[in-house]
Amino acid sequence: MGACATISKAMTDTAIQQPPLRAAIIPVTPIEQNCTLIWCTETKKAAVIDPGGDLPKIKAAIAQAGVTVEKILLTHGHIDHAGEAKPLAEELGVPIEGPHEADRFWLARLSDDGKAYGIHGVVFEPDRWLVEGDTVTVGKLTLDVYETPGHTEGHVIFHHAPSKFAQVGDVLFQGSVGRSDLPGGNHQTLIKSIVDKLWPLGDDTTFIPGHGQPSTFAHERRNNMFVSDRALAE
Repeated sequence: MGACATISKAMTDTAIQQPPLRAAIIPVTPIEQNCTLIWCTETKKAAVIDPGGDLPKIKAAIAQAGVTVEKILLTHGHIDHAGEAKPLAEELGVPIEGPHEADRFWLARLSDDGKAYGIHGVVFEPDRWLVEGDTVTVGKLTLDVYETPGHTEGHVIFHHAPSKFAQVGDVLFQGSVGRSDLPGGNHQTLIKSIVDKLWPLGDDTTFIPGHGQPSTFAHERRNNMFVSDRALAE
């Protein structure tokens, strides 16, 4: 199947049908990382979140959506999320915002990690490091930034309250949580990030994770074997 056909299906299946924001998942890299294209429906201005690789596929999705990308956002610095952020930013002439500066360690080793994983990695520093309380804009949208360490020390998530939408990177997945066995990871810190930062955003929040299918916080609080209310009460 051609790239455009694949992306068209992904956009149809995963678009967030809640104006003023829409989102489309673009699986990239051999690790099947969820690069996410989000856009303001009023202005058609967009951001690419976590362009880890497969730039032709990402550019095809941008063209399919008919949007203009004005920035790249990063949840964290792992190779599958950030490997080709710099080349895409240079090609589109846009800035990179995020992650938190604690992930400088990971961004500095993108080239070496890319060789290890078979992913093109380009070392860079973002135009803007992000911290708790910051906001990022996409067209007329304003998304809140939350620090969510545990998977990496500098991991952040993006939340658009009016749309009840979050992009959570590798903090939380449908039915699971991010790994914490890599440098800077800590399982208890990760669980605390989920409970203290994600759950207060509301059970009716739909989230796109860094891998796998979207879910809602309510579903995970009922069913996730690691962070369901029952699991945390035991």
